[in-house]
Amino acid sequence: MTRLNVNDARCEALFASGLQRSDAPTPELVAEVISLTVRQFGIAGCTSRMAQEFGDHPEAAASRMRWIRQLLSEIPAPRLAGPGGWPLRQGSGLPAMRSAAGRADRAA
Repeated sequence: MTRLNVNDARCEALFASGLQRSDAPTPELVAEVISLTVRQFGIAGCTSRMAQEFGDHPEAAASRMRWIRQLLSEIPAPRLAGPGGWPLRQGSGLPAMRSAAGRADRAA
């Protein structure tokens, strides 16, 4: 089994999504679509949907993947995330939101 890197996962999630060129996607929309699609199908589900499309419609799938790779190359990569997808606090390695939630629990 090959390891999936973050960029591959982003490509597969966008591929499995309903995002179209005509949507004129902004970086914010792309990030939201990736997040929603991964939550809906999971990484394995995105990969499966992409593989099915390449099997059924290879020319159209190749064209879509070229567009997705170009789109992702034009927008900045997301910040690193900790467990649960929370952004990491600078220099700590701890998720920022979970850390804040812990402080709120202790204060209560």
